[in-house]
Amino acid sequence: MRHFIKLKKPILLFIVFLFISNLFCLNVYAESSLPDVYTPSCILIEQNSGKILYSKNANTRMFPASTTKIMTAILTLENCKLTDTAIASHNAVYSIPYSYSVATIQEGEELTIEQLLNVLLIPSANDAAVVLAEHIAGSVEAFADMMNSKALELGCKGTHFVNPNGVHNEDHYTTAYDLALMGQYAMQFDTFRSIVQKTSCSLPATNKYDKEDRLFNTTNDLIKKNYSSSPTNYYYEYATGAKTGYTDAAKNCIVATATKDNVSLIAVVLHDGQTDEGLSQRPIDCKTLFEYGFNNYSFQQIAAQNSVAQQIIVKNATKETEKLDLIYSEDLVGFLPNGIDITTITPNIKLTDNLVAPILEGTNVGTITYNIDGLDYSCSLIASHTVYKTNFVKTIMQLALLILFLYLFAKFLHFKNHKHSKKYKTHNRKKHSKSYVDNFYPYRK
Repeated sequence: MRHFIKLKKPILLFIVFLFISNLFCLNVYAESSLPDVYTPSCILIEQNSGKILYSKNANTRMFPASTTKIMTAILTLENCKLTDTAIASHNAVYSIPYSYSVATIQEGEELTIEQLLNVLLIPSANDAAVVLAEHIAGSVEAFADMMNSKALELGCKGTHFVNPNGVHNEDHYTTAYDLALMGQYAMQFDTFRSIVQKTSCSLPATNKYDKEDRLFNTTNDLIKKNYSSSPTNYYYEYATGAKTGYTDAAKNCIVATATKDNVSLIAVVLHDGQTDEGLSQRPIDCKTLFEYGFNNYSFQQIAAQNSVAQQIIVKNATKETEKLDLIYSEDLVGFLPNGIDITTITPNIKLTDNLVAPILEGTNVGTITYNIDGLDYSCSLIASHTVYKTNFVKTIMQLALLILFLYLFAKFLHFKNHKHSKKYKTHNRKKHSKSYVDNFYPYRK
């Protein structure tokens, strides 16, 4: 036996070593599976729910550069018709610092809101932003107030704007998280989605510009198709657009969108530069974030419509209908990490107060909520069948009849037993009398 233990002990130690090594490897794998990005501040969210899939210093205040123009576009779409006309002021044309991008808009030039939005979002024209701001609010300062109010309305807590285009100002800042909220809101507008996925646009000849040579290309490398295998080919097949930005202080910024199958994601990347090889970090980081989201998350069914969530006993109900199944009113679907086991998650069920009979089939009787990966998924619970109320008078009558029946049955038994006892006594009396006579007159026979 001692020899056996000596043989087994090294084997046991080896197994323990392997187990610990595997745990270490698993931890390394889990850590390395997170996106490896250059940017000091970024966030990745699912577009519809706003669920955060990954973040890095997402609430740190940063300079937004031209990603500011997303808010300008939002306010334009909420306050103007695309066919409205705006006139460019002297300030709109000449207030833009040298080296900032413009659409060569002329003082006094009349352009439609749709034309201005196109050059605002595709080539990132700073003059177009001022034209829109002054058209909507009367001045850049008044428009900045509108921008800040809208930011608060959207839930942005780390944002302060002083201009409509992102021209650098120390008091003009935001966060990756706040930009994700703005991007999510902007993507609800059909016009915004349509414009940001374009790779080019142009301005026509107008009252102040008689040529048609104002042609512009997108600043978003993710949507520029390039069939070469060059390292500078930043095209991403699932990208759907959105807005870039750059200043010396802000570096390369972007609010990028992408859709694969039925999943739409928004990535915000701020203050990116270049790799040691001279490549732009901005599109590389976006691709890394998008691939992480698409590969690790998906829409999954949490529960099926009409499946049973719980069974309850309803008060004041008939025996036949008192057991009520609470069923899901709809398919409950969530955007969840791949491989998650839904069966291990206990939902929170909240029933309607004073839930008593009668209850009609299909009546809303409560809600069910799953908290999964930091997000709540809820739907209504409905009654699977009609629950009938007990008829009190009928029940009392039935009870009275039962008592009467039992009483009469008891009386019947008592009468029967009494009759039998009386007959038995008469029989015994006669028998006793005969025996008495026989005892006293033995020779009578």
